[in-house]
Amino acid sequence: MTSQVRGAQLARLLGQWHALPGRRRSPDYAALAGAVRGLLADGRLPLGVRLPAERELAEALKISRTTVTAAYRELRESGHLASRRGAGSWTMLPGNHRMASTGLWTPLDDRDMIDLGVAALAAPPELLPAARAAAEDLPRYLCGAGYHPTGIIELREAVARSYAERGLPTSPEQIMVTNGTQHALDLVLRLALAPGGSVLVEAPSYPNALAALAARRARISTHGLALEEPGWDADLLLGGLRQARPKLAYLIPDFQNPTGHLMPAQLRERLVATAHAVGTDLVVDESFVDLPLDGTVLPPPTASFDRHSRVVTIGGMSKPFWGGLRIGWVRASAPQVQRLAATRVGVDMASPVLDQLVAVHLLAVAPAIVAARRAQLTAQRDALLDALAQRLPDWRVTVPHGGVTLWAELDGPISSALARAAEEVGVRLAPGPRFGLDGTLERFLRLPFTLPAADLVEAVGRIAAVRYDLDRAGRPRWREPAVFA
Repeated sequence: MTSQVRGAQLARLLGQWHALPGRRRSPDYAALAGAVRGLLADGRLPLGVRLPAERELAEALKISRTTVTAAYRELRESGHLASRRGAGSWTMLPGNHRMASTGLWTPLDDRDMIDLGVAALAAPPELLPAARAAAEDLPRYLCGAGYHPTGIIELREAVARSYAERGLPTSPEQIMVTNGTQHALDLVLRLALAPGGSVLVEAPSYPNALAALAARRARISTHGLALEEPGWDADLLLGGLRQARPKLAYLIPDFQNPTGHLMPAQLRERLVATAHAVGTDLVVDESFVDLPLDGTVLPPPTASFDRHSRVVTIGGMSKPFWGGLRIGWVRASAPQVQRLAATRVGVDMASPVLDQLVAVHLLAVAPAIVAARRAQLTAQRDALLDALAQRLPDWRVTVPHGGVTLWAELDGPISSALARAAEEVGVRLAPGPRFGLDGTLERFLRLPFTLPAADLVEAVGRIAAVRYDLDRAGRPRWREPAVFA
């Protein structure tokens, strides 16, 4: 059944649509059409939903039906709406788009696009030798069925050693290998969170984690992070746990995505103690833990303060190694791992053996790979910071001492409008509302520093140009493609 958005609902999403940049030079119907395209562009209005009838939307917005009719006509002409007489109108995107792996739409031909929507590095040179070595190891596994729900023992041992080296004794029985960190989170939620369960998350937070929680119909409460270090307000965070007593809390204490904040050791200890006292399980995402910069010393792992199996840690190889190698893991108590494995059998059985063997060989040379990654990211971060200081000095940025992203506070609530304008000049951005709930965070923008320095400097130059154009823009011009991924 096709889902439908009612007139009052769309009116709430549109908000002050008549006050968008350039509104005074645009007729009402054009401003309304542009606002709907904006909702599609930042994901607040899904694709394939039926819009309200013209009369219903006109009544909700308190405007004439003629204005809505003209706006719908413009949306059809730009490829953002499909209509059939007597059946209604559905949201869509122009015809030269395809569905990307993120579930968002992305253009077929984007060779000239500088993509700042994805915070991930290209593969390291050590990947090919690791793949060749893994292929040579594969015959040892070919005599079996190939299903290892918790992962092959070699990889589980390697991951367990990495935790022990960080001061957290871990046995292979406490590790389950998954198809990436997102898969790890999904399995944990399947096991630990009933549909409609309560969850505490940071704001902002990782968009795909928010999507996973939405899929479980979770009741989400948020803890707002400050732009300045350390980001978390200890009293508010712990007080929120005591008041809401959520079933789960999903947190990213190590170079938080997108802010880059690092949670202090004292707060980690208090967090675990409070979670135990109120009956909350902590899901700790360590996706960026391998990427401290500037000689930053990491606090102890959050799980090192856990004495009651309240902390489930998820991590993986996407950020320090390569996103195309879909290897992640869960660290939990041995009984929890067995329950996760039983849950997994109904989902995907096991991770590919060959990929796991590649991961084993990469982890064997991890110190060299990670050291090179840190040097690369430091140089690229500094180049991005310098470019922002020169071209966009009114933006506020706290320098992250790890991870791969900057979280910038803009000079106005323009994040989504800026992302749409940047697409016009070949830069794809992920605006602030993607990292929050209900369309908030319009004053913020995530900027990863995972691309070469020259690309980052070029991207900032293009962003600066369209930023200044926003203040004097006339009617928004829409091109195909007009969205980001």
